[in-house]
Amino acid sequence: MNTSIDVRRTAKIVLVGNYAPDRQESMQRFALVLFDQLQTRQIEVEILRPEPFAARNLQTHHGIGKWLSYIDKYVLFPRRLALRVRQLAGTRFVVHICDHSNAPYARRLVSSPHLVTCNDLIAIRSALGEFPKNPTRWTGKQLQKMILAGLNNARYVVAISEATRQDVLRLAQLSLSRVDMIYMGLNYPYHPMPADEARTSLAGLFSHRDPVLHPDGCFPPSFLLHVGGNQWYKNRLGLLRIYAALRRINPDCPSLVLAGAPLPLEIIRFIADQGLNGSVRIIEAARNEDLRALYSAALCVVFPSTAEGFGWPIAEAQACGCPVITTGRAPMTEVGGAAASYIDPADVEASAVEINRLLKESPDERTARVRLGVANAGRFSTSGMIDKYVAIYEKLIGEPL
Repeated sequence: MNTSIDVRRTAKIVLVGNYAPDRQESMQRFALVLFDQLQTRQIEVEILRPEPFAARNLQTHHGIGKWLSYIDKYVLFPRRLALRVRQLAGTRFVVHICDHSNAPYARRLVSSPHLVTCNDLIAIRSALGEFPKNPTRWTGKQLQKMILAGLNNARYVVAISEATRQDVLRLAQLSLSRVDMIYMGLNYPYHPMPADEARTSLAGLFSHRDPVLHPDGCFPPSFLLHVGGNQWYKNRLGLLRIYAALRRINPDCPSLVLAGAPLPLEIIRFIADQGLNGSVRIIEAARNEDLRALYSAALCVVFPSTAEGFGWPIAEAQACGCPVITTGRAPMTEVGGAAASYIDPADVEASAVEINRLLKESPDERTARVRLGVANAGRFSTSGMIDKYVAIYEKLIGEPL
């Protein structure tokens, strides 16, 4: 690696962000964290992202809106990116595509130093038939084929976990020397919130909620927590099956709070059929400080995903002093380390037994687990992540173009 080049004096970093209407919140935050941290280090940086033009007057990005958004993303923006690269000709710069779903832009950058951050290959793997329970339509397969081709065109790819790096090496036509791994740094300063402050903060979250799921409108005195959306791999329905089994084992077990996207009808019906109304609470669109309060007050986070690229809630919860129970496979095991407890979500009864066991740990056992979790979460520092990206920028600038 060429360490003689000082990126602060010699280069501009162009971050390629995501199309805002797609609402890929975590990737938008990642680009903003990179932008803010690079600026803090006096590194010249800018963000380019596809803007709504063809789809600017649409309220939805489904149906015709989806196709018009593809024009914005894959027809109009590549031209804008190519123009910016021509404007930077003769200067030293690196283009950083912050999300692999935008990897098709790499074909416009073949003569320019650039890298792609790869978060996961779940959609590509689904399109290849690796997840039979999540079939992909023909159009989706073509899109994922285009994204994989974009990765193959990339000068350099950074995976956010070792599990994702192995998927990239297995599925993309890239040599070992072109693929690296950098763990994500926490994109918010999560840390424990004092108990009284957390409960005061959370009380307001439950004051105007669905009267069916929240008949008393009150914050539960103790609760388990899940943070995530309705994507199939987040396994929300599987989580509720485990929770129903837990209540059969322990009828006095705590409530379950689901923080994330609104519940689909299938899950609402399951909650009603299992008699869980009033025991399952939903918090939609939680802000970072809301999440910090939830993590700090929860008895534990239950995160039974069947696949992930990283698993943000695991590290976030541990940083806030909350024990975690998650799936015993990578990358969840990479992120949770020795501090987390692991289950096989497909074994509903055994998973419920393990959660019940964790809830019965002694105060000393819980304290030890919390300390171990806080220490483990320290591996995912934003500063350390930026250090590694800067080193890669310097390496790419130092290569002959």
